[in-house]
Amino acid sequence: MRLLVVEDEVRICELIGESLKRAGFVVDAVGSLGDAELAQLGAPYAVVVLDLGMPDGDGLSLLENLRRAPDRPPVLVLTARDSVEDRVAGLDAGADDYLIKPFAMIEVVARVKALLRRPGGALGLRLEAGNVSLDTVGRDVKVMDVVLPLPRQELAILEFLMRRLGRVVPKAVLEEKLYGMGDELGSNAIPVHVHHLRRKLSEAAATCEIHTVRGIGYFLQEGQ
Repeated sequence: MRLLVVEDEVRICELIGESLKRAGFVVDAVGSLGDAELAQLGAPYAVVVLDLGMPDGDGLSLLENLRRAPDRPPVLVLTARDSVEDRVAGLDAGADDYLIKPFAMIEVVARVKALLRRPGGALGLRLEAGNVSLDTVGRDVKVMDVVLPLPRQELAILEFLMRRLGRVVPKAVLEEKLYGMGDELGSNAIPVHVHHLRRKLSEAAATCEIHTVRGIGYFLQEGQ
């Protein structure tokens, strides 16, 4: 899942990004409201992590714009503003959660996961395809009852295909979901990840299989 972090303090932004990446997320990070607006035009985000005190304006304005968006992502506000009035203003503007600085990075990750577990969110589901199951919170994949260790990119591809079981997922969509802004992306990156994932599933005796639709993308199908 792809997240957007809007934070102008470089070190804090780096720490948040590193913590979220270790938790298995793809992270885009920007340091201004203008860049945040542009980033949202290019990619859908599962969650936006937003600092209110930005150099080019108040993050409340971005919150209000997000609230009017048709497919609005949940927003976790990070701020040094700790009065009750400030928290109420942020929640009224559209924040889904509010975290006061200073904060622990593990709490940022926990709050993001909590937002995604809400009804209609992306987490909190156990996905199944054949004898393969994926715990979207614990990030564990099992074939029958045996854990199948997967690196982040392969796990993300499997999750996306399982969520769209039987439907073709374009290669471009997988690229968008797996890689953040500025990441080096070779033309064969997704095919290579799919190749390794397909082999591991086969070796683990999985009863689902990844199929390639040449020139378009991939789909996951349960065995007959």
